[in-house]
Amino acid sequence: MREFIVEADGGSRGNPGPAGYGSVVIDAATGETLVERAEYIGIATNNVAEYRGLLAGLRAARELDPAAPVRVRMDSKLVVEQMSGRWKIKHPGMKPLAAEAAGIYPPGQVTYEWIPREHNKHADRLANEAMDAGKRGEQWDAGASMAALNAAPVDRTPSGPPGDARAGAAKAREALAGGRAGSAPAPASAGGYTGDTADTATVTGTATTSDADRRAARTLASPSPASASASGQAQPSVGWGAAPDLGAPATFVLLRHGETPLTPEKRFSGSGGSDPALSAVGREQAERVADALARRGTVQHIVASPLARTRETAAAVAARLGLEVTVDDGLRETDFGAWEGLTFGEVRERYPDDLNAWLADPEAEPTGGGESFAATAVRIAAARDKLVAAYAGRTVLLVTHVTPIKTLVRLALGAPPESLFRMELSAASLSVVAYYADGNASVRLLNDTSHLRG
Repeated sequence: MREFIVEADGGSRGNPGPAGYGSVVIDAATGETLVERAEYIGIATNNVAEYRGLLAGLRAARELDPAAPVRVRMDSKLVVEQMSGRWKIKHPGMKPLAAEAAGIYPPGQVTYEWIPREHNKHADRLANEAMDAGKRGEQWDAGASMAALNAAPVDRTPSGPPGDARAGAAKAREALAGGRAGSAPAPASAGGYTGDTADTATVTGTATTSDADRRAARTLASPSPASASASGQAQPSVGWGAAPDLGAPATFVLLRHGETPLTPEKRFSGSGGSDPALSAVGREQAERVADALARRGTVQHIVASPLARTRETAAAVAARLGLEVTVDDGLRETDFGAWEGLTFGEVRERYPDDLNAWLADPEAEPTGGGESFAATAVRIAAARDKLVAAYAGRTVLLVTHVTPIKTLVRLALGAPPESLFRMELSAASLSVVAYYADGNASVRLLNDTSHLRG
């Protein structure tokens, strides 16, 4: 039976910015290039351009033979995992594109596999030719394309861990077809709540995963089934098991603001209360963390929550590092409604039923129409995605609050909502999360307060 390989890629110079895609349809048995497609699509994100490349490649393959099985190879971990059904699709701009791609062929006729970028050079060059043409005010011209001449020979072997059955089957098909032997497969990359929600009170509770929470919590660190070893043990998708070409991650250094007068009293202090400034102790903490960050010398940008305590902490660090502070409303603390300014004990006495519901369900709101943890997670996930795109490959200090920091850590780990009640996060503490180009995240530090001692 005839079989096609579709290699697709997309790019955006600015993300979002001027964007284009490229796709190639290849005969799986002979390695012959059958169709090239590329197009400048105007202003779009990288991910949208990648999906447009996938659509063009699938349509071109179907025009050749709608009954042929198709093997899609892309260096976009996001698209491969989403189209394989292992990652949920959150972005509203990508959902219709993914649905359209899924509808081109019957279920099961198309398989998806991730490949390193250097194995996808043909499609990458087509995408860049399309963007170059767009810059000139033109569309891509197939007759003038040099992408095929400049591309590396096609490696038709599916990528996967040692012992991957698909790779062995591909080699067998090639041998039967008289094709060249494929190269070796490449490894797949693949308590208490201490809050500004009390700007600190430690409480114990449980929670259940909700639909809203699942919408927010893209599981960045979950290994795909293709990342399992022959023994059935999952392999890490970052760290030692990561692909070698992911580049520098976007690294978020997460700084909780210094103490306010409400902090030692363990009172709820969110975004709906009195917006207190730092106390004398908090200002001293801000100076100490500024000195520590200056010694490290890695922070390139500073982004802060709009609340007074975070802006004041950020200003102390910015003055020491010689940087400007950008304010992002998405980093603000949760709104605790009628609980603002109260201790946990006072809330327990006045609103026992509401408090119990809040401890048990991330969808529950504090008394008086505050913000649920599920709603906070949706907001924080959106801010995270925006900042990761804006600061790819850079180290950014995010000066924020207990709930946003714990939520970022929880989402990076793929942990359930109740993990918010199992993390300690002190005033002026530092935590670090790195976000990689393939969609994975790595928690590198949590609640470091060593700079406040001595």
